[in-house]
Amino acid sequence: MALPLFHSTSSSIAFSSSSPYSPSSPFAIPFPTHRLSPRSTVRCNLVEPVKFNNGRPFIPVLREPTLPNFLSSKDMDATINKNDTRLRIFSGTANPALSQEIACYMGLELGKINIKRFADGEIYVQLQESVRGCDVYLVQPTCPPANENLMELLIMIDACRRASAKNITAVIPYFGYARADRKTQGRESIAAKLVANLITEAGANRVLACDLHSGQSMGYFDIPVDHVYGQPVILDYLASKTICSDDLIVVSPDVGGVARARAFAKKLSDAPLAIVDKRRHGHNVAEVMNLIGDVKGKVAVMVDDMIDTAGTIAKGAALLHQEGAREVYACSTHAVFSPPAIQRLSSGLFQEVIITNTIPVLEQNYFPQLTVLSVANLLGETIWRVHDDCSSGFEPYSSLGID
Repeated sequence: MALPLFHSTSSSIAFSSSSPYSPSSPFAIPFPTHRLSPRSTVRCNLVEPVKFNNGRPFIPVLREPTLPNFLSSKDMDATINKNDTRLRIFSGTANPALSQEIACYMGLELGKINIKRFADGEIYVQLQESVRGCDVYLVQPTCPPANENLMELLIMIDACRRASAKNITAVIPYFGYARADRKTQGRESIAAKLVANLITEAGANRVLACDLHSGQSMGYFDIPVDHVYGQPVILDYLASKTICSDDLIVVSPDVGGVARARAFAKKLSDAPLAIVDKRRHGHNVAEVMNLIGDVKGKVAVMVDDMIDTAGTIAKGAALLHQEGAREVYACSTHAVFSPPAIQRLSSGLFQEVIITNTIPVLEQNYFPQLTVLSVANLLGETIWRVHDDCSSGFEPYSSLGID
């Protein structure tokens, strides 16, 4: 069964009654189908909005309807108070565009904050409005430069704590150091636990993270962690592609990602699964050995949580083409894009590279096959529900059944 192609000019996935993403579709995901009227009509007044096609930077304008089906609920109208003056959102310097989108979706203004660096590299943070007794959400991914952005987040948390904020939530779309979550050799550090301790000791009361590299990272925190997945946003987009469901096969680029790929395949019309077996000889160096599964004549969808140097996913794509795959799509939540990732991804191995905006992509790193989807609605909706102490049937933790 073929589905019509979907073109989106905004950062979110919009649905209608005629959407192919319906319960009868082979790609259907069993999420609630009710709509939220209060925030789905919020308009974002940006100074200079710029539209773009694939491979171009953009500042989206949210228009009705903008709420994905998997975020909809029938009870939210009575529980959400858009005029709640006790909620504050502040943005660090790591990803201000995503922070603005989140605030836009929520119908709020970003809080005023002054962040600057001294001549010797030290970071200075001052809140320019009162947060006394407020629930404060600090949006700051610890993406490259990881140490700079992490330190900035810690100082922002400390500033809010000393300003008598009631609750401080660190919204971390991309959690750096997550790959250092265990000891693989003797005398190694577990940096993920160290970073968790730093965030906790700085004064954070809660963490909201998106697609952690491994589930056990949640256990490193001694404070509540809300873990949401960006994969449903990618699934929405794939469901709109003109791809015959019988031709699809989901591929895990390594053995460690099998659980993620299997959950993804189950939501994608219960597609078959293939696994790339690789041997890693050093950090950021991967060698593909063989393929488990049949991809001949298939449209292969490679799924991973992040793309760093793209060595693993590029060598996996080359192997899939050797084994007879017709097309290869790369899907990832976090686009770290360390050199030489852009050269590898734009070399012609991929029909399309689908990522989200948890990490900002520099304009010079865009290429024709790149598609950027936004997780602003997902994070914004989660912030509302955390703030209002309600779930209303929305389960961000188990949307893909991984945990």
